[in-house]
Amino acid sequence: MTTANNHPPPRRPTVPTRPPTPPPEGEPCTRSPEDELATHRCDDAPSTPSPCGDTPASPPTRSSGVRATHCGIRTPESAPRGEADPATAAALFADPARARALMALADGRSLPASVLADEAGVSAQTASAHLAKLREGGLVTVEKSGRHRYYRLTGPEVATALEALTALALPRPARSLRAHPRATALRRARTCYDHLAGDLGVQVTAALVAADALYPTDAIPDTHRRPHDPLSAPLPAHPYELGTTAKEVFACLGVDLSETATPSCPTRRPLLRFCLDWTEQRHHLAGRLGAALLTALLTQRWLTPGPRPRALVLTPEGARHLAAALPLPGNLTQEHDDQS
Repeated sequence: MTTANNHPPPRRPTVPTRPPTPPPEGEPCTRSPEDELATHRCDDAPSTPSPCGDTPASPPTRSSGVRATHCGIRTPESAPRGEADPATAAALFADPARARALMALADGRSLPASVLADEAGVSAQTASAHLAKLREGGLVTVEKSGRHRYYRLTGPEVATALEALTALALPRPARSLRAHPRATALRRARTCYDHLAGDLGVQVTAALVAADALYPTDAIPDTHRRPHDPLSAPLPAHPYELGTTAKEVFACLGVDLSETATPSCPTRRPLLRFCLDWTEQRHHLAGRLGAALLTALLTQRWLTPGPRPRALVLTPEGARHLAAALPLPGNLTQEHDDQS
């Protein structure tokens, strides 16, 4: 009787695998893409095979900046983004309450939610919901101070978009006795983010050109719209540069041109920039110099904030000083003097 052999069968010798040898120099590689995928493993992949026969990759670490896919290939952690969708941003401007809140912030100030609720004409709870959407959409930022949260625009490009939309929009009918004076006040003088706009803004810019503080590089000696100027937007090419009397004229207005031209803090904002005013369809001064000019006029109280956001009032003292420093039309300073 033959007894069964209880010893396990001998193992077959294993042949060590060798890395693929590269093709001789000058010959094309004949490996297929499937071979490349099969041999492209993560460096930190465990050697234990998975039930499906693939070698699983270890989860990516935060410091690696990459993530492993199911096939073991490392890809950038942030997936490629598609094209920008303007409809998403346009929807944030489309609501009347949100649009009024954004217009209240267009002068560059930070305002609490209670003030924005009053400007938008909605309850505090509704305003909070609108502000949350604007914050998620990247149009406003919030800063907490004590018990209050102050909101402001994320940058001047939001104010530029507001100005452009305002130029396209039809004027709303005045539904109260206050609505018409408010619109008139905005046309007379207002802030455009952090610089002077409205009728006073374009008249001051035209007077700077007439006084040779600004020199038109396109040989057109006025501030009217050029044929290719975009409506209510910063001009892509600025047709002015500093003139021969710039230092003296701006000094009379309270602006140190040398300090403004060489700021202590580095900035990419240009010294000279110009916008096409949406109510007047003429150029007004913007950029670092435009912001410095508005700051000087407000500091000297030649201009004061109006009763509503963005509106500005020219004081009698300011009218006299501007008339002495710049060749402004007499009826302009008289009109603003009567308004104050």
